[in-house]
Order: sequence, then C-alpha cells, then structure tokens
Amino acid sequence: MKKHKHSIIIADDHPLLLKGLSDFLIQKNYNLIGSGNDGREAYNLIVKENPDIAIIDIQMPYMSGIEIAQKCKGLEGVDTKIVLITLHKEKELYQKAQELNIFGYILKEFALDEIENCIKTVSKGEPFFSNRIMELIDINPVESNDLKKLTPSEKKILKLIANDKTNKEIASLLFISYRTVEKHRSNIINKLNLEAKTNSLLIWAKENHEKLL
Repeated sequence: MKKHKHSIIIADDHPLLLKGLSDFLIQKNYNLIGSGNDGREAYNLIVKENPDIAIIDIQMPYMSGIEIAQKCKGLEGVDTKIVLITLHKEKELYQKAQELNIFGYILKEFALDEIENCIKTVSKGEPFFSNRIMELIDINPVESNDLKKLTPSEKKILKLIANDKTNKEIASLLFISYRTVEKHRSNIINKLNLEAKTNSLLIWAKENHEKLL
C-alpha cells in the first residue's frame, strides 16, 4: 500500500489515546512524522517539522491546543493545518476554534470513525467540523431554505470565506471590486439573519461548509 504523502504529527497527554491514534495512522499508512505528550512538545514539533497536518488534543499540559493554534497563526513559514480532538463538548471552545481558523474539530469518542474523512478533507484545504459535535453542543445545521435565499454569486463568496479567503483575495479571484465583495457580505449576513459582529460570517461558513459544496 502506498504511503499517504501528507505529513502528520499528533499530540495527546493520554499515553493510551496517543498510542491508539498513532497505531491507527501507521496501520492505515499515513505519513506520521512525530508525536508529542504535551502542548510544548506539540508546538515544538510544528515549528521544527512544519507538517501538513497537526492532530492535537485541545487540553494538554504547558499549552492547550487553542494556545498552540494562536501561536502558530503568526508564525512565518508555518502553514500547518491544525485539527483539534477533544473530550469536551463546550460550545465556547468550539466557537473559539472556529475564530482561530482551525481546520478540523472532532470528539475523541468518534475520532477513529472520523479521522480518515477529516484528514482527506483537510488535505484538500477544506475545513472538517464534525456534524456529531455540532449536534451535541446544540449548533443547528443550516436550513435548506437559508441557502435558497442566496444568489449563485453569494454562495461562491461563502465558499471562499469558508476557505479563509480575505475580501481582497475574493475580489481578485472573482474579478470584482473590493467594494462589491463587501456589499455581498452585508447582503449574505442580512439574508441569513446573522449578528453583525466580527467573524460571524466566517464561523457560519465553516460550520456549514459541507452544505456549500
């Protein structure tokens, strides 16, 4: 069996969970290049190896998964896509992960069921947020009627927002003006009845990206 090309590091402070995930990825022939037992080790591995994907526990000694994501966000030359795995079902943690442009978020109890799909999705540059966790923390998936309100242009812009494109990048990709992008964003927010606050559209787009495909 051919080894998957994308490099991966993993980190978890629970030895059995770390070994279970490591054994699973090796068995499935993923390109696992390192593992850590705490947040500091995970961060150092990311800085040293710059893996394509880092699958890390959200709560570890020395540095949490959220803190690692915050620190990596400003690092030049590090473009690792971070996937958080967690036992916690708090809505606040999930929303914080969304705001930090985390690429994946899955519960440990479903990790082995979802990890392959998660890696495959993230490898394509698309975020993977488990529908199971959204159900458990009471985040309602988008109603089909909501999407029907949007024009094809607005849906295109939403897909690009979900992929972390800025207004300037969207304008360039769609050959429209920056001002037109801003107007579309405002219309989308109004049609979806979203709060007019920072990142509300980004969070919505990431939570519902599968409906936009």
